[in-house]
Amino acid sequence: MLRILKNVAILEGVSYLVLFFNMLFIKPSNIELYKALLYPVGMTHGLLFISYVLLTILLIKSQEWTYKTSLVILGASLLPFATFYVEKKYLR
Repeated sequence: MLRILKNVAILEGVSYLVLFFNMLFIKPSNIELYKALLYPVGMTHGLLFISYVLLTILLIKSQEWTYKTSLVILGASLLPFATFYVEKKYLR
């Protein structure tokens, strides 16, 4: 299950960046494309975010993570690029 969390962490980080890219670069130049991409990209990111949080909660006991480590891994879902850091440092 740790391998699944690693993959979800990477995919969640990528989807977060795609969501930002859509908002920052596509929206100002092509509002129709922005609207067309918003739902599928947003839904994908939402599902990956929920999966990341649930998998982390399920793995806390089996991996014997400390309270601090658990909070770092859960908090990483809220910051851009943080899931890449967590995958590299904590999920290896």
